[in-house]
Amino acid sequence: MKILTHWLRSYLPAISVSDRQLADDLTLRGIAVEGVFDLPDGNGSLFEMDITTNRVDAMNHYGVAREAAAIYDVPLPTLDLTLPTPAAGDAYPVRIEAPELCGRFTARVIRGVTIQPSQGEILSRFAALGQKPISNAVDITNYTWLAMGHPTHVFDLDKIEGAIVVRTAHKGETIKLLDGTEKTMLGDELVVADEKKALGLAGVMGGWDSRVTEETKNILVEAAWFDPASIRKSSRRHGLHTDASHRFERGADLAAAAAANALVSKLILEVCGGTLHGELTDVVVPAQEAKTAKRAPIALAVSEVQRLLGTTTDGKGVTAAVVEQYLTALGCVLAPTGEGAYDVTLPSWRLDIEREIDLLEEVARVYGYNRFANTLPSFAGGVVELPYEAPERAVRSTLLAAGFTETISSTFASEADSVTFAGGGVPMGNPLSEEAGNLRPSLLPGMATMLATNLNRDVSDVRLYEMGTRFTGSTVTIVEEPSLSLGATGGARATALVSEADALFYELKGALEKLFARFRVSAPVYAAANLPTWVEAGRGATVFLNGQVVAVIGELSQAEAQKRKLKQAVWLAEVNLARLFAFPLRTPLAHEISRYQAVERDFSFVFPDTVEWSAVEAAIHGLGIAELLRITPVEIFRDPKGKAVAAGHYSLLTRVLFQSQECTLREEELSAWSASIMQTLETLGGKLRT
Repeated sequence: MKILTHWLRSYLPAISVSDRQLADDLTLRGIAVEGVFDLPDGNGSLFEMDITTNRVDAMNHYGVAREAAAIYDVPLPTLDLTLPTPAAGDAYPVRIEAPELCGRFTARVIRGVTIQPSQGEILSRFAALGQKPISNAVDITNYTWLAMGHPTHVFDLDKIEGAIVVRTAHKGETIKLLDGTEKTMLGDELVVADEKKALGLAGVMGGWDSRVTEETKNILVEAAWFDPASIRKSSRRHGLHTDASHRFERGADLAAAAAANALVSKLILEVCGGTLHGELTDVVVPAQEAKTAKRAPIALAVSEVQRLLGTTTDGKGVTAAVVEQYLTALGCVLAPTGEGAYDVTLPSWRLDIEREIDLLEEVARVYGYNRFANTLPSFAGGVVELPYEAPERAVRSTLLAAGFTETISSTFASEADSVTFAGGGVPMGNPLSEEAGNLRPSLLPGMATMLATNLNRDVSDVRLYEMGTRFTGSTVTIVEEPSLSLGATGGARATALVSEADALFYELKGALEKLFARFRVSAPVYAAANLPTWVEAGRGATVFLNGQVVAVIGELSQAEAQKRKLKQAVWLAEVNLARLFAFPLRTPLAHEISRYQAVERDFSFVFPDTVEWSAVEAAIHGLGIAELLRITPVEIFRDPKGKAVAAGHYSLLTRVLFQSQECTLREEELSAWSASIMQTLETLGGKLRT
């Protein structure tokens, strides 16, 4: 947003500070000035502003002037909106057929105008702001939102057939817009139309067929208020982001429509000539007005302001007089209800103020956060560990040790991803975009996106995990659950028992089993049935712990991989942490380190492929040898030609470690244990390899 200081000062001639000081003071009050650029010929400065999305009221010169007037305690004059007496005639007919989407619509007829290029102050200010001039009448509408923030539009009156009708579009209806593009409506967009055709996409862009040209002689001036969510949907759907949509979708001022119409009309009469015909048409939807311009007052107690804001650097604190001064300057009306208590009627242009704490923040902001003393709040009691702190710490330490990096993704997801990864999600009433329209029902869409981002930046070997919240239920009742997602791609290494294509599955499976081993649960059970649609057929498993589903692991399907333009296999897993955390953590036990020497013994056996390592390990542990500390698979070997090791078999070198806490082990003990191990492995179907 660009602001001209000489335009600001035309509203506030009493301000004597320099432009640089004005920029600093505005920035300290949350109206950030990111750059100050001197203009030639003594025309002041150009402010490059960064106005947050909730402060649409400050996205114009008069709005910034209001902030400056509050800071410096100078009066802000009202805009001159006086108009000549109109010629006799009926007000132009307007009909709102979508009252839930259009809360107010004003219209005024001006006849006998002359359309030509802009000159004078409008042209010079446009040049300083980098605003493209079009024609005097159209430029005045743009000048008005730059001045006071409310978007307006002018129609060629002679191209309108009958009354103005504000309605939803007909499915398949086409509109040629001012940028020359033709848009086909889906049926729920809001349009401004006449009795026969749509004239423009409401709140976004006017139509080509009713535009003002050099031949235009009669004009209809429009200023309205449209529902923010509706404008955002239309803007995103048709790929249009205009100055009007930028303001409407953030919440315009319903009460400003008539004032904006009057300002445009006044300037058109001055610049384009012509005469007013008929009174202003002003159609207001009471339900929308009650939610915006006529909201109920908010109770405010000065004692609460003082309690929460604390002491000031001058030691005086925020007094009732200060509260009244700043809130009144910002447009609030304070009605005393007792000593130090008020009912505060909110200004129509500040839809971001909803509660007492918001008013308190406004007082602190205008007073200046830098003027409050640096004090810590009082605290009583001790630090209490959250219920999930210990298991979450176990998850982090385990996965970091396994080579995974922790990440954080967005808590929003698209409708398509919500359906694909969880069967549906919780839609938001006011989403940022269609790509982020749901609260995420799963962490997997975010994980898939992060893996794709790494691959697109030539990072081909990635191991990530994320702990976060997933959301289920409905917009009425939202259920939040802790969840864990893991993702792996690239760097797969084949072994004698595992192919390269399957290596990532076993890597993720191993990471999950290391994690499950931190809890008091039985060994996980894997099942390949009832897998979600995002898993490639035959390439995943559902994980059960103590009889209940705790996790899903699988390769991302080809359809999803192509949608994300992934050129290599991606494996994902999601763990229901609420169910996992229901199991207690295992308590580590520390043993005294033995003073006696440990002894290793190796056993090389050939086994059929049907014998798994878990069976070998369990059989050796089943011997109950107290001095047996560790069993390790050292080497697995296959012979593709079937000479050294027969086809369907593999050679396994197993190393065991013996150590006693009480004495040095004797050779006869070691021999006896070794013989027992060999006999056990032969019983499993193994054959000693010589």
